[in-house]
Amino acid sequence: MKLSIIVPVYNMAADGKLEYCLESLVNQTISDYEIIAVDDCSTDNSLEILHQYETKYPDKFKVIASPVNKKQGGAKNLGLEIAQGEWIGFIDSDDWITQDYYEKLLKKARETGADMVGCDYHLTGEHSMKIGQVVHNNKTEQTGALTKEKYRSLLLDSGSLVVKIYKRNIIFDYPNRFPEGIFYEDNAIGKSWILRAKHFEYIQEPMYYYYQHNTSTVHTISPKRCEDRMEAAKIMIAEAKQFGYLEEYKEELEYSFTLLHYINTLFTYMVGVKPIKYGFVKKMGREMKEYFPDFQNNPYYQKRTNAEEKKLIAMQQKSTLWFIVYYKLLWGYRNFRKKLAKNKV
Repeated sequence: MKLSIIVPVYNMAADGKLEYCLESLVNQTISDYEIIAVDDCSTDNSLEILHQYETKYPDKFKVIASPVNKKQGGAKNLGLEIAQGEWIGFIDSDDWITQDYYEKLLKKARETGADMVGCDYHLTGEHSMKIGQVVHNNKTEQTGALTKEKYRSLLLDSGSLVVKIYKRNIIFDYPNRFPEGIFYEDNAIGKSWILRAKHFEYIQEPMYYYYQHNTSTVHTISPKRCEDRMEAAKIMIAEAKQFGYLEEYKEELEYSFTLLHYINTLFTYMVGVKPIKYGFVKKMGREMKEYFPDFQNNPYYQKRTNAEEKKLIAMQQKSTLWFIVYYKLLWGYRNFRKKLAKNKV
């Protein structure tokens, strides 16, 4: 078997989302592949739709029904348990791909000897093959036989895990699997996969369609998702310690942890969660200092974090209470200015 495509599915039946994804998979221009769709205890008729595809495409479509909801990481793990492919790919069940997506990725691997290959993707809000907002998932300077400098670059800017294919050994020669029961499972273990690759290639062409809707993980802010992001960051560092690469890539991992555990979580929490809980914000800042007490001097933090965020983070590190008060006043003032400008128009 050349390729295994793993599709975690949870409540995607509405609005034809699931069928649009699956149609793009069953109509790929390659022939030697399997689709492993894992229903993560859906409460809609997603599982019924999957069984319809299994009946229609018995040679290439396999369905696993998880007895309990394990989140995407657990669903992916169930798929990995039966995957036979020399290559492994993943796709979110509300996204879709061009018909030649896997053909082009596999061809690039065959021509170059790469064991990890990716491409660009679109952001789109409609079910069509029209070009949406293009996102460059990686950089050409990250490609080729991987050196320490290229590893550093990929650790910092790894791009989306699902918009890549992986040689089987990268995943299966590695003892850990995706964490279960949390969101952001890719962030937790993606760094370890990168450092197991020997040669990365990248096609600068958007062939993956990343569907934007209100219920997708990236657009849903909740205390649970904020906690999961922090947990994923902790797992990322635990992995680095377990496999002995924390010290060698400390600056890159420190900054990655700072972004995931602290900066992104802090500001999405302040904007999207009501009521704001003092204890949670304080815990976020305290844990940041426990893991990396000198993070504000990290060269990537200094270069990549904007001045306003640096100011707010320094404030939170000194006083959580003052930070919350100041942030609420700042946010309220900006909202007031926006309404004022809108009324003038």
